Amino acid sequence: MAHATLLRSVRLPLPPRPHGLWRPQPRRLVHAGEFQPFLPPSPSSLGKPTPAKTYTRTRKWLRRLFYVSIATGIAYGVDSQFYASSLTRTVRTFSVGLLVALDYKVNFRPHPPLASSIAAVHARNAERLSDLLRHNGGLYLKMGQAIAMQSAILPPEFQAMFSRMFDDAPQNDWKDVEKVIREDFGKSPEEVFGVSFDGEPGKGVMERRARASASVAQVHWARLQDGREVAIKIQKHEIEQQLVWDLWAFKVVTFIYSKLFDIPFYSLVPYISERLSLETDFENEATNSETMARLIAAEPRLRDRVYIPKVYRELSSRRVMTAEWIEGVRLWDKESITRPWRGGWRQGSPGCHGTPLDSPQSTSAPQNTRNARNAQAAKLKPERNHWKGPNNRGGLGVSLKDVMTTMVDLFSAQMFLFGWVHCDPHPGNIFIRRKPSGQPELVLIDHGLYIHMEPTFRHQYARFWKALLTFDNRTLSEIAKGWGVNNADIFASATLLRPYRGGDMSTQRGIEGLSKHERAERHYEMQQAARKAIREILGDENKWPRELIFIGRNLRIVQGNNQFLGSPVNRVKITGIWASRALVDAPDLPLSEKIRNLGRHVVFRIVLFSSDVFFWFTKIRQFLRLGGGMEDDIEAQLQHMAKDMGVELNHNVFEG
Repeated sequence: MAHATLLRSVRLPLPPRPHGLWRPQPRRLVHAGEFQPFLPPSPSSLGKPTPAKTYTRTRKWLRRLFYVSIATGIAYGVDSQFYASSLTRTVRTFSVGLLVALDYKVNFRPHPPLASSIAAVHARNAERLSDLLRHNGGLYLKMGQAIAMQSAILPPEFQAMFSRMFDDAPQNDWKDVEKVIREDFGKSPEEVFGVSFDGEPGKGVMERRARASASVAQVHWARLQDGREVAIKIQKHEIEQQLVWDLWAFKVVTFIYSKLFDIPFYSLVPYISERLSLETDFENEATNSETMARLIAAEPRLRDRVYIPKVYRELSSRRVMTAEWIEGVRLWDKESITRPWRGGWRQGSPGCHGTPLDSPQSTSAPQNTRNARNAQAAKLKPERNHWKGPNNRGGLGVSLKDVMTTMVDLFSAQMFLFGWVHCDPHPGNIFIRRKPSGQPELVLIDHGLYIHMEPTFRHQYARFWKALLTFDNRTLSEIAKGWGVNNADIFASATLLRPYRGGDMSTQRGIEGLSKHERAERHYEMQQAARKAIREILGDENKWPRELIFIGRNLRIVQGNNQFLGSPVNRVKITGIWASRALVDAPDLPLSEKIRNLGRHVVFRIVLFSSDVFFWFTKIRQFLRLGGGMEDDIEAQLQHMAKDMGVELNHNVFEG
């Protein structure tokens, strides 16, 4: 038995085969032990069973994502259809506002960790805010235009972005216009204005396409049944629904930024919101227009030089205002203002002081020609360029000096005499016409944004201007402190829109000759100085007069108009004279004080002689092409001073 086992464990060689008959055979291995069949492992040796993969967690999140997408789509559709995208615009505002705030919180330092420089931080955030305002439109575009008018105090990157805010806004479709008219009057446009779009005899005509479109409203031309040509200003349908949301978002974002950057802006928000809200109320605009027309008619120095279009209350409502149609030249069209007059001797431009709107040729035209013209008028307002002569090469032939003098007189009277100030006098809201005498007439439109100055504040502001021009630092500081301003010199410069030289404003070291690292440090210091200057101007926010926000806007726009026209007048002197004269003419001052103010006014006129000397020096230099006008010099001085305060002033108000 042992021998057999041994044989099984030993590999035996095969016997030899005859030559030619050998074939390879598979090897046979002899294993020890008996044969064991294959058996599966026992369950206990395999451990615990692994459950099958069901993807429950993934399906749960996919379901949540699906439900959120459905809910978001429904909310977006409802918001777009019934709430004029108010919620969507607000969410967009908060997201962009938060992104900008975090960007500045992290990167506003000499060497930003996530940007190449502070300028790069400004550039990308200016782009974000500009896109936000344009995407949201409506009241946001109005806010953007307000920022654009003050953008000279912002970093250069913001100035470049916001200079595009003056482009025309897109106009609404006619169905939206018709909806507003029906909601306000309960009638169709044809019934309200007595017009026909099918050429029905005896009816007026109206253009469905707007002649102008702004952020809040658009203007349509119409000829009523009685022949009056009117401008129908119709608020965009979505503005009413968006207003509450937009103002709420404005308040929240301003509150966050005030706390985040330690600038006391939030206290000014209620007043700004109230003004913006009133600007969307056309009944309020009609009241402002009628009030200003009445004040100008009572002022002999203005009544023959300024015109306010009539408002037709019977055809107006809270969102629709119908006013007299004005034919004139926009202020920004310098060539049409100054080119020679081709309209005939002792004749004015169309519609000015009794000059008929129809061209002279129309009165003698044959009846069939007149009918053809009327049929064409049903489609398009007739153009009246006959006064420009052949090839439209003529113009009003009036003096830019006379135009600008009238403008400065008007807004100075509003500030110092009337206490009722139009705060949006940009070139688009001013028309120039020619009277039969050859003198210019200024037409002021868009009376939505006004502020009222109480008599006490109005007299203080007049005294403040007199103190500015006579370097009366004691009076200047006294009034400024009463307004809660901590730095009277900076505030004086902001009011004059030129450096105030009567105080002890210190200058800081420039950036020339510094290394790249030192320039970054210096740039950061300048930005911090700008923020400090704003805090010093605002000072005690409880005392600070809210009206100064919009008065400063008015002054800046008027200065920009003067600079745009080539600085034809000494704006600072004219404004100062009105300030001094108003303290003599004010009906609410005691007689004894008015007599004292009259004596001071005479002395004041003598003191202003030095201002005239400088003005004529700049005019001669400008005539000889050796430099710019007075406003250009003021702008250059202000840029130099502002750079020391951390502000880059490098563009005109209406650039872009």
